[in-house]
Amino acid sequence: MAEEIRVPTLGESITEATVGKWFKQPGDSVGEDEPVAELETDKVVMEVNSPIAGTIVEHLVSEGDTVEVNAVLAMVDASGSASVKKSESGDDKKESSSSDKSESKSDDKPAEKSSSKDDAPKGKPGSEDQPMSPAVRKMVADHDLDVTKIGGTGKDGRLTKADVQAAIDNGSAKKSGGASSSSSASVVDEGPREERVPMTRLRKRIAERLKDAQNTAAMLTTYNEVDMSAVMDARIKYREEFEKKHGVRLGFMSFFVKACCHALKEIPAVNAEIDGDEIVYKNHYDIGVAVSSPGGLVVPVVRDADKMGFAKTEQTIGDFGRRARDGKLTIDEMMGGTFTISNGGVFGSLMSSPILNPPQSGILGMHKIQERPMVVNGEIVVRPMMYLALSYDHRIIDGREAVTFLVRVKDCIENPDRLLLDI
Repeated sequence: MAEEIRVPTLGESITEATVGKWFKQPGDSVGEDEPVAELETDKVVMEVNSPIAGTIVEHLVSEGDTVEVNAVLAMVDASGSASVKKSESGDDKKESSSSDKSESKSDDKPAEKSSSKDDAPKGKPGSEDQPMSPAVRKMVADHDLDVTKIGGTGKDGRLTKADVQAAIDNGSAKKSGGASSSSSASVVDEGPREERVPMTRLRKRIAERLKDAQNTAAMLTTYNEVDMSAVMDARIKYREEFEKKHGVRLGFMSFFVKACCHALKEIPAVNAEIDGDEIVYKNHYDIGVAVSSPGGLVVPVVRDADKMGFAKTEQTIGDFGRRARDGKLTIDEMMGGTFTISNGGVFGSLMSSPILNPPQSGILGMHKIQERPMVVNGEIVVRPMMYLALSYDHRIIDGREAVTFLVRVKDCIENPDRLLLDI
């Protein structure tokens, strides 16, 4: 009996998603809790798993379709796997039988049979308008191939990258009337000059939120620079011992998360937000940490970061980074942050002005650590320096508060003992 695969609950205030891609096609076998499809929401890319083991019977929606919570995506049959196998084995027998007959008729020309068999495509050539993946279509266009001369070995005879590559290697699918091999070798293959692809739901949501922040908030950025010597010395001194005890590396982010919590407690306006005609002051410190994912920038939240130790903070942020790359973050993990930290320095950024993550009123931008000459006690010395940027909503945070907040973060980083002593 077939069972429905439905769209799961997507999270608070999210009612619909876009079908990104199918991992399983009709006729494919699937295990219990094995991913069947990928859904793109406003915040994350998530997988939908099969509730039972069996065979995919049919898709009820296509890639790119918008679906609502609890909508039926596909049907899976628990008893289908056996019947499919039986059908396939029957087909195999038929093919084997016909093959035997064919071979018996051509016993007098075995060498010729073998030669034609090796040169023939493994699949049935398709039509010019057959469906192809973007990667396959690009290979065909770049090499000016005639798809009707290429045998497809994929599902339903579709072309795969391996099929096209084989045709490129043996030169069997070049369009007739083209340039000779000698002349074509001198032509530079530039590929398409433009490519138009639809924006993902996540990318559209990111664009909307960033533009809303610019249109709504009275956004302003203040800058400072911080000497990273003390933190870098602490990392070198305790790195091996810390990793041996806690199983995680001691990074920079835990220092900055702690420093921001310390400063937020002193300047509560930076941890607040505007709701209509009211200011909502937060007495908890949930720090969003911007991480890069294949679909764009996402901001998972470190809950009650002020109550965490350095090891727990590093473990949480490291886990967020890994799961962001794998598309495993949940929507709940990105809801409810009170302040955000973004580290553009990992990509080499020396200076930037981060955009607020609404409805938050402040975001700290970290940047590349670079050795620069500094004057210390009347002498010029080389120090590892980092520019810091605090973007804030001037409707709720005054310039004095913003500058004081950034100075407090700077003091904590340059004197990490302040974090331990809470001063």
